[in-house]
Amino acid sequence: MASREFSLIDNYFKGKGHQRKDVVLGIGDDCALLSVPENTLLAVTTDTLVSGVHFLPDMAPRAIGHKAVAVNLSDLAAMGAEPAWLSLALTLPKADDAWLKEFAGAVIEVCEYYGVTLVGGDTTRGPLSITITAQGKVPVGKQLTRGGAKPGDWLYVTGTLGDAGLGLALLEGREQASADHREYLINRHCYPTPRLLAGQALRGIASSAIDLSDGLASDLGHVLKASHCGANLFLDKLPMSQALLGTVSLESAWRYALEAGDDYELLFTVPEAQKGGLDTALAHSGVKHSCIGQLRGGEGISYLNHGQPVVLEAQGYEHSWAS
Repeated sequence: MASREFSLIDNYFKGKGHQRKDVVLGIGDDCALLSVPENTLLAVTTDTLVSGVHFLPDMAPRAIGHKAVAVNLSDLAAMGAEPAWLSLALTLPKADDAWLKEFAGAVIEVCEYYGVTLVGGDTTRGPLSITITAQGKVPVGKQLTRGGAKPGDWLYVTGTLGDAGLGLALLEGREQASADHREYLINRHCYPTPRLLAGQALRGIASSAIDLSDGLASDLGHVLKASHCGANLFLDKLPMSQALLGTVSLESAWRYALEAGDDYELLFTVPEAQKGGLDTALAHSGVKHSCIGQLRGGEGISYLNHGQPVVLEAQGYEHSWAS
């Protein structure tokens, strides 16, 4: 692989896709040189996706490329950041030109769509894994974090929940669905949409935010721990697609919404004083939002269905299936 490293980078990644003006020096040197404006914070996130752990071994290379970029951009969305730059470390069992063409095409396509420039990379031989570092910019004082929520704040999510988890179950043969629902649900698993416009629109509105990568129950737990709060979660208000509800029972749909990972929607809190401006702020984000609960004092999550307590032992999703 070492003898082909530079040719792989040159052939599939160098100079491809969107080229930002704030990239002083991109792929081709020891480091990229990037220009960061004054009064701007640099948001940096890194994720590694490993075959058989974070994606199924037979997943299409285009889906792997899309997902690898999208999950990193989702982290930037949760911070209210504007995505800017990306670096990629790719470990391959062998240099497969057909696989690389599809994978690289998806990486460049997602970067182009969101105005991101690929500024660095590395390739090596080994078990298939992809490590991406994404960097974005957020104005000083406007960043979103997990730790700013307070009792009384309202709890919201973008989009619908549970679709990606059911999509994985379909791929693994654990569930069955109609042809139309199956295609939609599998696409939600393989091709997540980072909610970048929504994240940026929530600056100055939301008191906290996180992206839903490990399931609603688990990720809400992170916000509650960081913010020293508890929460009442309204099961009857969870936004769920017709594909999900048309495939499994309501109780199973709750489980997928609460426990399954890979939705990559935003979970965020809004103080009562900011609630009136939320609809206007998110009007042009391209995604619906739903109020699903309210924070309170204390600890943990209390589940309610039409105001009545429900006992659930919801667990977050763990990326741990075997190859």
